[in-house]
Amino acid sequence: MDDQSKKTSPVARQVENIPRSGIRDFFELVQGVPDIISLGVGEPDFVTPWKIREAAIYSLERGHTSYTSNSGLIKLRQSIARYVNEHFQVSYDPNDEILVTVGVSEGLDIALRALIDPGDEIIYHEPCYVSYAPSIVMAHGVAVPVKCESSNAFALDPEALRKVITPKTKAVILNFPTNPTGGTLSADQVKRIAEIAVDHDLVVISDEIYSELTYEGSHVSIASMPGMRERTIFLHGFSKAFAMTGFRVGYACAPKYLLDAMLRIHQYCMLCAGITSQEAAIEALDHGFDEAMAMREHYLARRNFIVHALNDMGLTCHLPRGSFYAFPSIQNTGMSSSEFAVELLKETKVACVPGTAFGESGEGFLRCCFATSMAQIEMAMDRLAKFLQKV
Repeated sequence: MDDQSKKTSPVARQVENIPRSGIRDFFELVQGVPDIISLGVGEPDFVTPWKIREAAIYSLERGHTSYTSNSGLIKLRQSIARYVNEHFQVSYDPNDEILVTVGVSEGLDIALRALIDPGDEIIYHEPCYVSYAPSIVMAHGVAVPVKCESSNAFALDPEALRKVITPKTKAVILNFPTNPTGGTLSADQVKRIAEIAVDHDLVVISDEIYSELTYEGSHVSIASMPGMRERTIFLHGFSKAFAMTGFRVGYACAPKYLLDAMLRIHQYCMLCAGITSQEAAIEALDHGFDEAMAMREHYLARRNFIVHALNDMGLTCHLPRGSFYAFPSIQNTGMSSSEFAVELLKETKVACVPGTAFGESGEGFLRCCFATSMAQIEMAMDRLAKFLQKV
């Protein structure tokens, strides 16, 4: 685009300057290539458990095809309140402190739009899910990254967080367990981050979508820490633990003053989540946890295999304590993350995502999703090992 067309373009500047998703750009290369083994897309390979699908089918058979309350079905909000209290030790009123959203992505978007005045700084940790920085920018905020180091198992160092806080900082985004690294936080690290948030009067947006997929220790929600419930927007959903990606349903829990602001945006931009998905979500929360844990055991076995294989072939890989991603270093090959991923795809038909898709601090790494069958993972690791012998 030349200078003149830039001046006359009706597209908003903050949108023009947002880069395309690195994941989507890479997977355009994959389209149409036969016999690909994909360790790329962060989606469970399991079909949604039958009882949950049956609830969706039964909902349609009963003719439940209408709008719901903007906040979502009260029965679902009551199930969410019970589930969150039981698994995260935080109590929320289903009447005015829980909002059903169209996936966690909508929850993040409306949380940021409810909080940000132009120029407000929002801190997030990198490497991270691709939408965090663009979502901040689209809400007219300033995205401030904090690098998480592989030497620290990709946990967020509380002191590194403290150093980037300024008078303009309004909120911090947390995502633990993390996509793409599988990093988690210890209870002590969560406590120290909570103390920093209280000291600086910050809101915390906590995306805990991978919390059920914690393999070592116990997941601790920052919302459960002293002084944090009143300043935390807790985001969660059904895509990962319950294998419900296509249902596009999530939820936000927050004190009334924050949730009310989010609801005002939600009611105009989205109205409500789909009723079929909401009724399926009720079944997931009320009766689907055991099947979620059964899927988790499969992920655990795959994690152990893929990390061992990567280290054996000379790609240093920390043991992810959560999520379903391995994040090996490819620095010893002398190739950039993008070069390595493209060459691996061309030479072996194994698709992994370059670490730079998740921020600049992802350079030198590769995201390998192990939410696919063990047979596929074994074949991919065999091809990867042979590829490394040539580079």
